[in-house]
Amino acid sequence: MQTQPKYKRILLKLSGEALQAENGILNFDFIAQIADVVKKCHDVGVQIAVLVGAGNIWRGRQGGNMDRCRADHMGMLATTINAIALQDSFIQAGLSCRVLTAVTMEGFTERFDEEAANKALDNGDVVVFGAGLGVPYFSTDTAAAVRAAQIHADAVLMAKNVDGIYNADPGKNPNAVRYDEVTYTEVLEKQLKALDLTATVLCMENNINCYAFALKDPYNIFRVINGENVGTEIHA
Repeated sequence: MQTQPKYKRILLKLSGEALQAENGILNFDFIAQIADVVKKCHDVGVQIAVLVGAGNIWRGRQGGNMDRCRADHMGMLATTINAIALQDSFIQAGLSCRVLTAVTMEGFTERFDEEAANKALDNGDVVVFGAGLGVPYFSTDTAAAVRAAQIHADAVLMAKNVDGIYNADPGKNPNAVRYDEVTYTEVLEKQLKALDLTATVLCMENNINCYAFALKDPYNIFRVINGENVGTEIHA
């Protein structure tokens, strides 16, 4: 393991589904483990922003015949619930943490501002982004790519339920092979299940590296920032 972190500033994208308890919405013991690892990353000098999904609470497709915009608004609110839960665990772990949301939620969070976000990271705060981009039709993967560009992140760390990017669905094909690294062009040409299309193009155009890995072991976050091969690196 290298002595200096591979990345100075990261955006950590957390799967909402990965935070879910077996019999509830949030697994607070697991979130506390994530917070401890984030603290470890912070202590070695990494500046950390977090964007969380909402698959543990709500997905637009659950809305049945709901209007897409209203269904997406519910998803944005769900990500904010997760963001506040993360903030609480980060503070308990000894970190200074601010939640910035794309829509105004006075009394609960701060409204996102690019300058404020960058200043908070420079000051050593962990910043958690909620409510996606504040508009419907965009996934939290896309929100992560946009926020990463706005804070000039060195990389987006995609912590999901799968341990990387495969040439086929590993849940359906036992012979699926995991990539150690893959280019954004290959992701698009081979239609690999990595990021959604918009997020992929945004990362490629802004030359932002992405790293997909399993959140099942939260310590993987620390391994990735130290350059260990525990998932798939996606680059231009």
